[in-house]
Amino acid sequence: MSGASLAVVVVVVFFLALYLLQRYGDLRKQQRMVLLGTLLSWYLCFLIVFILPLDVSTTIYKQCLIDNAHQPLTPVTRARRSNQTDESFSVYSTLRTPQACEEPWSYIPDGILPVFWRVVYWTSQFLTWLLLPFMQSYARSGAFSRVGKMKTALFENALYYGTYLLIFISLLIYLATHPKWHLTWSQLHTIGITAANTWGLFLLVLLLGYGLVEIPRSYWLSSSHGYLLDKAYFKAAKMATEKAEAEENLADVMEEVAGCHESVRYNNSLRKCVDTILTKCPSDYQEEMRGRDVESSSGEQNAIPTKIRLIKLHKKVISAVQRYRQAQVQWPILLDQAFHLEDVAKSQLSPVRHFTHSFPSEQHHGWIHRFIFTPAVEWYWECVFRQGFYKLLAVVLCLLSAAVVWSECTFFNTNPVLSLFAVFVQMAEKQHNYICIEMVCFVSILFLCFCVFSTVFRIRVFHYYHLVPHHQTDAYSLQFSGMLFCRLTPPLCLNFLGLIHMDSAISHQDRIQTSYTSIMGSMRLLSFISDGFYIYYPMLILLLCFATFYSLGSRCLNLLGLHQYITDDDFTSDLVDEGRELIKRERRKRNKAEDGENRRWARRERFGVNGTSGRTRGGYTEIKDNQSSPVTQNKKNVITFTRQDVESEEQQRRLLQDNSSDEGSPNRRSTGGRYLSVSHSQTRLFDDV
Repeated sequence: MSGASLAVVVVVVFFLALYLLQRYGDLRKQQRMVLLGTLLSWYLCFLIVFILPLDVSTTIYKQCLIDNAHQPLTPVTRARRSNQTDESFSVYSTLRTPQACEEPWSYIPDGILPVFWRVVYWTSQFLTWLLLPFMQSYARSGAFSRVGKMKTALFENALYYGTYLLIFISLLIYLATHPKWHLTWSQLHTIGITAANTWGLFLLVLLLGYGLVEIPRSYWLSSSHGYLLDKAYFKAAKMATEKAEAEENLADVMEEVAGCHESVRYNNSLRKCVDTILTKCPSDYQEEMRGRDVESSSGEQNAIPTKIRLIKLHKKVISAVQRYRQAQVQWPILLDQAFHLEDVAKSQLSPVRHFTHSFPSEQHHGWIHRFIFTPAVEWYWECVFRQGFYKLLAVVLCLLSAAVVWSECTFFNTNPVLSLFAVFVQMAEKQHNYICIEMVCFVSILFLCFCVFSTVFRIRVFHYYHLVPHHQTDAYSLQFSGMLFCRLTPPLCLNFLGLIHMDSAISHQDRIQTSYTSIMGSMRLLSFISDGFYIYYPMLILLLCFATFYSLGSRCLNLLGLHQYITDDDFTSDLVDEGRELIKRERRKRNKAEDGENRRWARRERFGVNGTSGRTRGGYTEIKDNQSSPVTQNKKNVITFTRQDVESEEQQRRLLQDNSSDEGSPNRRSTGGRYLSVSHSQTRLFDDV
């Protein structure tokens, strides 16, 4: 197809990366350089994953051409001359018969892939080791000018770059003085790539060992609505604490901003810095601060802050506002999920096969919900088919995980071939089924990437790194994810090529190399890495899988005070109970709000329409002979409406009494106290890990 498949993949992958960036980042408010760097890093990594199967099929086709060109015909001639009927000999002659090599549908002409891999790989390495770390410090800097932000970024990265430079110079001096080593530029180039891939493989095995177990288990547990509902309660309890802490932190920072706003007058040179800080504050705080008259303020004035203090304050404001907005966006989304799960639990017990939402006014009634995903279809999906579908998907993912673990522990053995992925690829290679080869490669590498990248999206390192959907991810986390993707993708692809025996440095087979491996260079230059670390270190995945299966990591985090969701933990059950009470209170609040809205709507419908239909400009009512008095009609309407209003007011008074009794009970006080004691959970390493 002359590279048409390559062009299609390039376009599709770009829109995939753009969709993910739009989901997690804010395309309107965040800096253009941050968005461009993150989009480019994600895009290049996804390109490597999607185009590598095409490289494998093209390489197998070239290997077929080489085998046919150098294949001797003497065994076939002897078989034809001697009229032997031995079955084994006939099979041997059949295998040695040269077969026509069919060109794959996705064949990429020579010279395209080497240039493509070289551009993609070195651009991603430039991003992850040089540009993105600098842009991270630039985005988090509290300086008020571009020059100041650049100075801060250079200062923060000086130690980072200096450490790598010192290690590189030390190794270079050692190799130059060693009598047995005579390195060329290409060999030095290979050593640098090997060092970067070794660092990435170290982190790759940790993330992969977690994802191979946790992803199938999460889908299996997600088939149970009770598990999902308890976990939603657990998340609600923890998120309520984070929300309260974010609000308190923002209030403290805003008090400091207000002090600087009052102390720095408009004729001061630092006033521009204060105005810049005010633009980063929420709108309600801005209106409150701007309402104060700075020039006419009397009494003692605070000390005028220095520029360094304003820079630190600017950085604190950016962080506090980001945490506050994340909490404000995530909280109603989590409430909607909990309400939906409670509705599912009610629908399962209901004899009517019709899904009913507690708050139908907040549902999106698009054409899909009107014609396709109707309440009846939704009931069958949530109450009948969803559980079986998730369990079936979990079983399929579990089989893939078992295949990956087995292949990681046996891929170095080439005679006999024990790696399952290598067996499938070689079987398809004998039949020249390139579509099957590409599908096996694509599914296997996609599953590996899903296990690794989903962990990257779920991991949380304190308040410094956390990918939050609904456009709430900060610039630092976006760029940090781009760095991780660029560092994890090359060793993941090399590990995959080793699993299918397409990397001669590990399998030690005399085969033509893929274009991707040729860019990486021969790893045989460092035998202790190619024959040692790259073979035996991936076997640690087996130990990590056992540790993840028994939740050893989560239990260790619980011992450190970083509480995770564990079903047999007492503290987890306490948080689940507390989250259940929080959801009940939020449901009562939302019911009260809807009742009030319904009463206002009824009042507008009855008095706003009927009450003004018979009035003239003077405000009097014209009564005709053949009409009843509108005043008497309005009196009847008022009497009936007041009765309904009294009943609704009595219901509201009972709800208020229940709410006040809940808030004033000592048991709820103790629960709240225990709940607030989890404030140190903000320093957790992982969210669900």
